[in-house]
Amino acid sequence: MKQIAQHVKSGAMNVADVPPPTSGRGMILVKNYFSVISAGTEKTSVDSRKSSLVQRAKSQPEEVRKLVEEMRKNGFARTYKRVMNKLDSHAALGYSSSGVVLAVDAGVQDIEVGDRVACGGADYAVHSDVIAVPRNLVAKIPDGVSTEAAAYTTIAAIALQGVRQTDPTLGETVVVIGLGLLGQLTVQFLKANGCSVIGIDLDPEAVALARKSGADAALNRHSNPVESVVRSMTSGHGADAVIITAGTSSNDPIELAGRITRERGRVVVVGAASMNIPRGPYYMKEIDVRISRSYGPGRYDPEYEEEGLSYPIGYVRWTENRNMRAYLQLLAQGRIDTDILTTHRFPVEEALKAYALIEGEKTEPYVGIVISYEDLDESELQRISRHADQDKAPAISPKRSSLTLGFIGAGSFASGYLLPHLKDMQDITLDCVCNRSGLTGSDMRNKFVFRRSSTRAADVLEDETIGTVFIATRHGEHAPFTLEALRHGKHVFVEKPLALNEEELSPIEELLLSHPEVKGKVLLMVGFNRRFAPLVRDMRAFFEEIREPAVIHYYINAGFLPKDHWTQHPTDGGGRIVGEVCHFIDTIQFLTDALPERISAENAFSENETVTNFDNVNITMRMTDGSLGIITYVANGDPSLPKERIVMSAGNSTAIMDNFQQLTLARAGKQSRKKGNGDKGHHDEVRAFMDAVRTKQPEVIPLESLFATTRTTFRILEALNRKEVVAL
Repeated sequence: MKQIAQHVKSGAMNVADVPPPTSGRGMILVKNYFSVISAGTEKTSVDSRKSSLVQRAKSQPEEVRKLVEEMRKNGFARTYKRVMNKLDSHAALGYSSSGVVLAVDAGVQDIEVGDRVACGGADYAVHSDVIAVPRNLVAKIPDGVSTEAAAYTTIAAIALQGVRQTDPTLGETVVVIGLGLLGQLTVQFLKANGCSVIGIDLDPEAVALARKSGADAALNRHSNPVESVVRSMTSGHGADAVIITAGTSSNDPIELAGRITRERGRVVVVGAASMNIPRGPYYMKEIDVRISRSYGPGRYDPEYEEEGLSYPIGYVRWTENRNMRAYLQLLAQGRIDTDILTTHRFPVEEALKAYALIEGEKTEPYVGIVISYEDLDESELQRISRHADQDKAPAISPKRSSLTLGFIGAGSFASGYLLPHLKDMQDITLDCVCNRSGLTGSDMRNKFVFRRSSTRAADVLEDETIGTVFIATRHGEHAPFTLEALRHGKHVFVEKPLALNEEELSPIEELLLSHPEVKGKVLLMVGFNRRFAPLVRDMRAFFEEIREPAVIHYYINAGFLPKDHWTQHPTDGGGRIVGEVCHFIDTIQFLTDALPERISAENAFSENETVTNFDNVNITMRMTDGSLGIITYVANGDPSLPKERIVMSAGNSTAIMDNFQQLTLARAGKQSRKKGNGDKGHHDEVRAFMDAVRTKQPEVIPLESLFATTRTTFRILEALNRKEVVAL
């Protein structure tokens, strides 16, 4: 499958061969036939990645500030490694396409296989043979509308939303500044709305095209008397509204708009234009300035775009999906013409010529650039469309090797904290890496020398030669993939958390403890890396000879996460208690060699709070050996301070571990210090797991402890919601 990609660090463009995506929950799998390059947006992205790292840093001061803070917390070497790893990857391009539906998730009821559809969304409707798109970013193409014209839908919806923000009424005069693709579509929408339209641009050919698009007047900013023409066409009052679709660092469009808009008129900014608003004209005319955000309400709302939840039409008339459908209806009625806008067509194999065009390597003019995709052969379509077999696993194959590894999930954590340690092991085979994004999976395949990459988890779970599986997906997929891998008789390393609720945990526990064909034969490890950190192990060793309960205070300066972050989602992430506090519960269990038996918890109120998410929490655990574990987890601390601190006291001795950088040991009035390098234990954790796989050890962390840690997070939520002490 071919996909247009750009290397993040070097900026090099290529047409990559990647595995096709899979259609997950609420998703629709589409065979693209056309996609449209949004020249302004994509040129900005392409040029940015082709600029030097110094230039990028200058243009993104906020990102630089975040990096400085990260270096202060985690050290230069670890931060540098993470950033370089992120830069050594490819980015997808494109966000507007059309094609035919290949497969539909069972939860989607109004789209069927074989439907022609228009698709939208960055990271979804990319320039690729096959794409997977959430339901609310898909619109059926009406009969009589060409599939090529429908490929403009997302870009057209951006223009249409700009028009809606303008609130034009029949007979009003509206000026459009910037007559690129967005501007031309805006002109056509305004004419369909019964407006008188004046177009303005620097390019004579864009001005000429605007007349074909229906503009009543089209003016060259340099050679025509723009302001006098606007006055003449509006009886001296000025335009009722101005829509800025230009993308420029010049402040001229916003200044010009102020001069040509009538008193109490509207100025709407759609393009990426400078907005240094001159006070004089805007104040004296009391001009209403509005921003148009992409293609309508729902954009950037994960519940709308990813979860498929729509807004009631009585409250939000025009969502992004309704804007997409409105454009398609206007096409069907013959009121919008994209044929006059399409200046270039390239097959995907020649797509780099299109980018040479928009980057200025070729000087010929362009407006609409369409990428086309050939039919896939029947066998390939069937392979992409078929659903994974959900039957129980076959018997363990004699060809299976525990040292042949499969990876499900290839995000930044896997590539930064797990795979580098595995790559150095000479006796293992990295067989298959599976990721929902075929482009990311291909990056990981090349970077860490996997034999192959895939977008289907079944290619790892059902492969009889793979004996060990690493799972590093979003939290909501951990338990289902873990259960399936164990049922297939594979060893499993799963990143934390193991499960999001009791219903997910119980089947795993029952399988490992009660089924003789699995019990003691497969290894389960959860990524609780902090117990493997050198300074944490030194802390435990310091108290090894003390035979009395300890008091441990684990303080975490976690920082704020927005409510719509995926980790806060109840089914994707499970919230911060389940998703992160599990680390600290496990560490306290390791330090005391005991399990929690009673839990109490209190939280400081936060508007971010839900039944699964609490930002500022104090948790007290009574351990089975009589120790007290206290976890203080805060989001309201100063982010410049270190993230983690452990203070442990027992037998007239105290140890203080500061952010894996220093350990202070105090006993009998004397103190000593050990320096650390920020090592949180990832290397030793992976090594311990693979050593156990090699030597067929039954466990690295006792199963009883893994299950207790996971179950304790559920009880903490229960204690917080019920406001009472809970027994484990």
